[in-house]
Amino acid sequence: MATMNMIQALNDAHRVAMRADPDVVVFGEDVGYFGGVFRVTEGLQKEFGKQRSFDAPISETGIVAAAVGMAAYGIKPVIEIQFADYIYPGYDQIVSEVAKIRYRTAGEWTMPMVIRSPYGGGIFGGQTHSQSPESLFTHIAGLKTVIPSTPYDAKGLLIAAIEDPDPVIFFEPKRIYNGPFDGYHDRPVKPWSKHSASDVPEGHYTVPIGKAAIVREGSELTVLAYGTMVHVALAAVEERGIDAEVIDLRTLVPLDIEAIEQSVKKTGRCLVVHEAPKTSGFGAELVSLVQERCFYHLEAPVGRVTGWDTPYPHAFEWAYFPGPKRLARALEKVMAD
Repeated sequence: MATMNMIQALNDAHRVAMRADPDVVVFGEDVGYFGGVFRVTEGLQKEFGKQRSFDAPISETGIVAAAVGMAAYGIKPVIEIQFADYIYPGYDQIVSEVAKIRYRTAGEWTMPMVIRSPYGGGIFGGQTHSQSPESLFTHIAGLKTVIPSTPYDAKGLLIAAIEDPDPVIFFEPKRIYNGPFDGYHDRPVKPWSKHSASDVPEGHYTVPIGKAAIVREGSELTVLAYGTMVHVALAAVEERGIDAEVIDLRTLVPLDIEAIEQSVKKTGRCLVVHEAPKTSGFGAELVSLVQERCFYHLEAPVGRVTGWDTPYPHAFEWAYFPGPKRLARALEKVMAD
């Protein structure tokens, strides 16, 4: 075991995959010599050479298109979109080509590629460096969408994504790149549970795509979260002393609906938390699924705590985030209904 933050764990996942399979290549803006804006790919070019870890022009459309050709040929590209906010120029390629190849060829071709990108707020990046566009990809059939919340999961899920024969959107919550925080400010604190510890196994291991994790067991209420919001949810639950079960979805598509259903039927109450805006966010899908599958077990309406339906604010970033105080009020409301 080694002590790692998420950046180090992701870097190690690249190394493990690239050492095991010479067909794995990594590229994107500044990911080669510079090692990426957050240093996730630092040192890869030095170890594996410029043919397997290299820089790309500032063209997300070109980056995705090149990866499509590589994947169709049998190479396994892992591309980095520098910020999730920059992914939109490549969205047409992702929707029309990446997600459709298996279906268009009746399974003859696959798309063994990973599209990595830092997402969400936490660095005062403003409107063009802080968006959470996960719901735009969960809506597209043919894509898998993964969002880790710990270094352990980040490494295991990335290796699993690279080894997957189908395309994976891999969003990395940059607010917790460097370690856990207290939910109010971006500073390290003691972890609320083993889930947020930073011990990461050396070498190869995978975390299964499509399997959620129960990070805190409870009997009074179920909290569904992913990414940064897992840590916020744990902070709020501990602060209010509610016997809540906190589930880290880890993978939005495929979704571990069985784990959600089992938990909500046990607790009878549910609160959904995510950083993206409320309207048409992934939380709406979660609420609908819980209502469809657990209606007769619910003792209160399913609650939601999300980002605001506004462009991302720079100066008021911490007010925009769902924090422990907002979650605590929502928890108390669901418990009181």
